[in-house]
Amino acid sequence: MKIYYDINDFEQVPHAVVTIGTFDGVHRGHQEILRNMVNRAKEIGGESVVVTFYPHPRQVLSHDSGIRFISTQEEKIAHLEALGIDNLIIIKFTKEFAAIPSEDFIKDYLVKNIQPAVLIIGYDHHFGKGRTGDFGMLYELGSQYHFKVEKIQEQDVDNVAVSSTKIRHYLENGDIKHANMLLGYEYSYIGKVVHGQQVGHKMGYPTANIEVAEEFQLIEKQGVYATFAEIGGRSYPAMTYIGKRPTMEDNRPQSIETHIISFDGTLYDKEIKIRFVDFVRDDKKFDNFEALKRQIGIDEQIIINILNK
Repeated sequence: MKIYYDINDFEQVPHAVVTIGTFDGVHRGHQEILRNMVNRAKEIGGESVVVTFYPHPRQVLSHDSGIRFISTQEEKIAHLEALGIDNLIIIKFTKEFAAIPSEDFIKDYLVKNIQPAVLIIGYDHHFGKGRTGDFGMLYELGSQYHFKVEKIQEQDVDNVAVSSTKIRHYLENGDIKHANMLLGYEYSYIGKVVHGQQVGHKMGYPTANIEVAEEFQLIEKQGVYATFAEIGGRSYPAMTYIGKRPTMEDNRPQSIETHIISFDGTLYDKEIKIRFVDFVRDDKKFDNFEALKRQIGIDEQIIINILNK
């Protein structure tokens, strides 16, 4: 996959099949659009071209400091490449860019630089200043500039409409199963293992304390999760804790700690990927460390049973 960080650098291809969007999470709805693009490009002897934006528009236009996203830029690129996309154009999103009228964006960016043969969009796609651009406008512009516009209908999974907003809601509420169902893969973090207080080690359950690499990554509900840990290309069953360790009463900030089951080794400063499979229980304060240790043993067995399925 060729990646362009300036649309003016794009090397035009014949019969370009294009889509536009932020694609946070590259979920199953996005995947349907992208697979249609790849297949359509093959049908007409062309290439697929994805136009996306960085930073995410909400980071530029919203004053809400609590914005969190499903996927990092690197993960999004990896998903797009795995789906067989030929070309990726990443436009730097600024307030000045956001002020460009919808028609000018199509004329001065897409038509001028890409010359699309086909533009494929999702059922609810809006774009341009004030999100005034829609399917009707694109259809008219397609007639004017000689490209076809095709719309992909809303995607349902088990009668649930797929959207990034819905997936974020599931993750924030610990509903990992439904989030993963709509994503089409297991939600994950990538981070570095940093030094902790060795409390888990003292209880017989050593944990890797994880510093998540992406500042704006969405962190799920506090509690205990069944997970897999990927280290150096290998996957291990693991239980992951997200919380503030209330039993310790040390007023520390929220931490992410993973106990890798049946693993023996040093992980400090290594990169680790945690894939979330299911939510096990809420975070809670225990009367003492012995009670906490007993519960961790119960959690571990529950998690082993989940992951063995």
